[in-house]
Amino acid sequence: MATPDGLPVIDADSHWCEQPDFFTKNAPAAIRDRVPRVEHANGRLMWVMDGHPIGGYSAGGVIDVDGHKEDAEVALHQWTSDQIHHGAWDPKVRLGVLDETGIDNQVIFPSTIGLGGQELGLVDDESLCLQVMQLYNDVQAEYQADSDNRLLPMPLMPAWSVERCVAEAKRVGALGMRGVNMTSDPQDLGAPDLASRDWDPLWETCTELELPVHFHIGASMTAMGFYGKYSWASHPSNTKLAIGGTLLFIGNARVVTNVILSGMFDRHPDLQMVSVESGIGWVPFILETIDYEMAENAPSELAKLKKMPSEYFKSNLYATFWFENNQNKLANLVEAVGEDRILFETDFPHPTCLYPGPLEAVSEKLTTISPTARAKILGGNAKALYRL
Repeated sequence: MATPDGLPVIDADSHWCEQPDFFTKNAPAAIRDRVPRVEHANGRLMWVMDGHPIGGYSAGGVIDVDGHKEDAEVALHQWTSDQIHHGAWDPKVRLGVLDETGIDNQVIFPSTIGLGGQELGLVDDESLCLQVMQLYNDVQAEYQADSDNRLLPMPLMPAWSVERCVAEAKRVGALGMRGVNMTSDPQDLGAPDLASRDWDPLWETCTELELPVHFHIGASMTAMGFYGKYSWASHPSNTKLAIGGTLLFIGNARVVTNVILSGMFDRHPDLQMVSVESGIGWVPFILETIDYEMAENAPSELAKLKKMPSEYFKSNLYATFWFENNQNKLANLVEAVGEDRILFETDFPHPTCLYPGPLEAVSEKLTTISPTARAKILGGNAKALYRL
């Protein structure tokens, strides 16, 4: 399918819902009994790696095997893995979902192993963690190749080590992958935070190989720690989910602000980063705010930047759009963020996804912006970013 302007429709954020046997069925025999698997631990289903619980497991999505969208409280807490749509984990079925919904290409992130894969670095055996992460990335590269680049899973980075990240970025780049999925808080895993110049070798590598760096909402233990504290305890569970989801979106403002003010874009002017599943409504406010706050509170640091903080977004950052529905103000919002800096997403098969009719869900609101902007957002920007 293509837009009326002849450009493809590209979904810049969707998810795999990892099956319990994903790692065991793909692992070499030497580590098969140590890779992540799903077991009962601490009174619930958990991913367990080398005998250590590393994170909770659930079906991970809300679209059932018949294509119906289920209540999140039921799907996320009661479903078994065989109740979720097979397109949530089977790449061949996922291609059928793309055909059904009019999507040409789709960028894909994980679910219950950590949205940035951060939970795969929680075991002390670094060699095992690296092997597990590379196993995941190798399978994703196969999915991409077998789909003729229609499926674009983002490979995970071993964020506990700058050196390991550089080597893995080079390795997945050689496999033809089109970006990297990075946790926003590598300090959770014992590495420097991303404002440190220690990370410059990774930014140099990603720039050279044209690998945009993706920061999905909730893609760190720090971010998910906030998630658990956003809602007040007396709220019903569904309301807690809505509160958590709302503030996770805005939580990526923390990432955007930190990367802009780190100076990394002055040192690496062609480096590209994506704020994934965050929406775009908060972007103009945050950009205006960091200009004001730096001028008021850190003028000497502001003077060290080559341009105003807000200006870096339109040269180095993207954000994803899908649900925001204020048609009367959408044109102004697109102008403020930049029509060249917005990507379309569906979030399939997570609770806020646009399934079953993603293009129908956004068609009316997109009539309020220019045909050029519409074509860029639906696919043109992503086509260039992912070299399609």
